[in-house]
Amino acid sequence: MSTPTRRLTVAQALVRFLSVQYTERDGVRHRLIAGTWGIFGHGNVAGIGQALLEAGEDTMPFHQGRNEQAMVHAAVGHARQLDRLSAQAVTTSIGPGATNLVTGAALATINRIPVLLLPGDYFATRPADPLLQQLEHPTQADVSVNDTLRPVSRHFDRVTRPESLIPSALNAMRVLADPAETGAVTLALPQDVQAEAYDWPEEFFAERVWHVRRPAPDPLELAEAVRAVRAAERPLIVAGGGVHHSRAEEALKALVDATGIPVASTQAGKGSLRHDHPADLGGIGHTGTAVSDDLARTADLVIGVGTRYTDFTTASGTLFRNPDVRFVNLNIAAFDAHKLAARTLVCDARTGLQALLGGLADHHVDSRYEAEYRVGKERWERVVEAAYAADDESAVPTQTQVLGALDAVVGDDDVVINAAGSLPGDLHKLWRARGPRQYHLEYGYSCMGYEIPAAIGVQQATPDTPVWALVGDGTYLMMPTEIVTAVQEGLPVNLVLLQNHGYASIGGLSESVGAERFGTAYRYRAADGTFTGAPLPVDLAANAGSLGMDVLRAKTVRELREALATARASDRPTCVYVETGTAGPAAPPAEAWWDVPVAETASREAAVQAREEYDRLSADRRRHL
Repeated sequence: MSTPTRRLTVAQALVRFLSVQYTERDGVRHRLIAGTWGIFGHGNVAGIGQALLEAGEDTMPFHQGRNEQAMVHAAVGHARQLDRLSAQAVTTSIGPGATNLVTGAALATINRIPVLLLPGDYFATRPADPLLQQLEHPTQADVSVNDTLRPVSRHFDRVTRPESLIPSALNAMRVLADPAETGAVTLALPQDVQAEAYDWPEEFFAERVWHVRRPAPDPLELAEAVRAVRAAERPLIVAGGGVHHSRAEEALKALVDATGIPVASTQAGKGSLRHDHPADLGGIGHTGTAVSDDLARTADLVIGVGTRYTDFTTASGTLFRNPDVRFVNLNIAAFDAHKLAARTLVCDARTGLQALLGGLADHHVDSRYEAEYRVGKERWERVVEAAYAADDESAVPTQTQVLGALDAVVGDDDVVINAAGSLPGDLHKLWRARGPRQYHLEYGYSCMGYEIPAAIGVQQATPDTPVWALVGDGTYLMMPTEIVTAVQEGLPVNLVLLQNHGYASIGGLSESVGAERFGTAYRYRAADGTFTGAPLPVDLAANAGSLGMDVLRAKTVRELREALATARASDRPTCVYVETGTAGPAAPPAEAWWDVPVAETASREAAVQAREEYDRLSADRRRHL
């Protein structure tokens, strides 16, 4: 008996296969590949492009991008907003279109966010060498520019024969749907193979559901973790992005309510508890709050939930100073669970937290410890109020006053997006997260240019949610192009554009490490050749307007409040432009160190002094073994 087949090109078969893939968790289904972003060139226009046209919008929605990197950022924003249960694909031509994916792929993989990359590739049949945009390697003829995507992809394959698409596509879906393995997945598609016809078994196009598992902790590991918590006098939970990905916020709250263990959050984990929960201490590490970092220094047990323990979180290995400190790490990825020589709970965050709660019945931290951190939290709240305060409504707002004005406008379900500059530090210290999806900081790769396309992806995922992209002038100049996409798609994203004439965060860092703010200001050259002249006469608001956004210029605190309220009520993509001042409240300085190596020898006094300070602070570094 013959197997039913369907004759399609490789590209047509791939699009139809992707359209019937689903994830399922807790009984709820999502389309695994919800749509495809694309920019077409000779490497994909006749293959994937034709296949998308033939399939139609009902089978595979198509989104037109303007920059390949930005398309990946948009897909990441979409997937993160939907707890990694739904992803998008991105197709590009061969050559620069493909290599433009690398930065976005690195961001996705570092942050453990699924995205499917479909770059065009060289001819598999080699009818002529070299092709337009083909890299010629003198000793490895099978290397193409797409090989740059190998180290930043969780799974990579080059589909050089039609029949090899079947195992390749199935493996790609397996990785995308695996909460421990997910990230960027690349299927490099030679342009001739994309257009080649093949008789595909009908089973390839059958609806397939990928179950997103919630593994429970090993009983022995759980028992050891419970003993460790019961024995601890000063336990501290560090909540990472895994809490959100697992939708474990309620399980975390239940554990905290029962035990009184306080919670500090990473950039990815902020919002795991509401800001007004008495045990929520805010951010931790270099950009953390004073109360979080003070408790971290004295904690005898740190319980990491879904965190990768980056250098910002650990203050480059100087934060957890208690000589007896030990770690329990609850993480679905064994790679992360084993960090800091921890006792491990390799499991789903929600399942693991529920199991911990069951094992900690009738256990509660000492009331004196609870009173201590609550007093510290109240003290920090006064710091936040001072940073947000605006006594003079007619004054030029500082950056922290911008955040205060936005805090007064947003609703609990609004999403605030940022990735780079000085804003991540201010937000981590000061922002009052009211919901689990409100605080959307990409700080695994801290990629300038992420915010606007990510806002588009979030808006696509949750159309009725107000979305705010917070962008400094340096970031805006790197990637404003997807504003055009927001306008084209009628997505009412809000852009808050802060103008401070340069790389403010790196300027401050430069000054602290003895580099004297060299090359960080956007200014004319002075007579001595340095960039210390007058600010450049750029008008970023006019630029945003020229790309189709409604633009509201705010010169004072009062005008800013009015503009933000207008933007939130609008059904159009809207930019609130504000030039920030320095006369007024600012964010408090860092509460913990961050390791940026300083010149060991130098002739300039600023660098000499910075090295002395570096040697003093780095002496506190510790390896936890």
